[in-house]
Amino acid sequence: MTAEVVRAVPQEEKRLTVIDSSYGMKLRGILPELALYRELLLQLAWRDVKVRYKQTVIGVVWAVAQPLLTMVVFTIVFSRFAHISSGSKPYAVLVFVGLLPWQLFSQGVTRSTVSLVGSTPLISKIYFPRIIIPLASLGAPLFDFAISLAILAVLLGAYGVSPGWGLFAFPGFVALALLISAALGLPLAALNARYRDVGYAMPFLLQLAMYLSPVVYPLSAIPRPWRTVIEINPVTGVVQGFRWGLMRDAAPNFGFLAVGIALTVIVLVWSTRYFARTQRTFADVI
Repeated sequence: MTAEVVRAVPQEEKRLTVIDSSYGMKLRGILPELALYRELLLQLAWRDVKVRYKQTVIGVVWAVAQPLLTMVVFTIVFSRFAHISSGSKPYAVLVFVGLLPWQLFSQGVTRSTVSLVGSTPLISKIYFPRIIIPLASLGAPLFDFAISLAILAVLLGAYGVSPGWGLFAFPGFVALALLISAALGLPLAALNARYRDVGYAMPFLLQLAMYLSPVVYPLSAIPRPWRTVIEINPVTGVVQGFRWGLMRDAAPNFGFLAVGIALTVIVLVWSTRYFARTQRTFADVI
């Protein structure tokens, strides 16, 4: 006769999920959600990169064609015809180094602004933190920027320009350009979901804003009273940081750079809060 052993199987734990509509509207609620959905963020960013070059003949060459051709046009117009002096630095290198952070910033803002409208089917069907969409749209400009660095290395070698000690701060300036893009892109994306005029106006406004940043001219070409206005612009610190590290140009004004970083953080916090307050209406208004 065999004894039968009966084991008590513990009852499965029951998990209670509480959906609080106000949690995702607070800054402390957004950060944990971003960490939880980080894989979705990466997947959407990679999706944007693949869609950008899908069914193209020359593929990623477009990433370097735009800054390269823009550099050629600016060199002919501003250096040959307008006779803008670049000092002891080659004007072509000065412009290309300035164009890289500017295009990283401007494309990030542009793509973030229209990102929600381009993801309407996704927003209207499933739940996920909506802030992921404009943040993921920064992936494609960052990918283009990384490819353009190869052309920059060739250009620096061709003109005999060598980087300086400021190169160690290069990742920090790249991160600052992305933070500025996010700080502006988040509220613009929320506004564009309701008012499509925002998306139409952004390319024009960014084109005008480029001339308020030392992209096609050296900062030393601006008269002293006006230079203070230009240096308050956070993008100016990024451009000067790039030139400082990559071509041994003058270091950025670290006082104005600190002010720019502080303004960027303040605007980013406000933008995140504003986006969080308005995200519940996106599915209805898009």
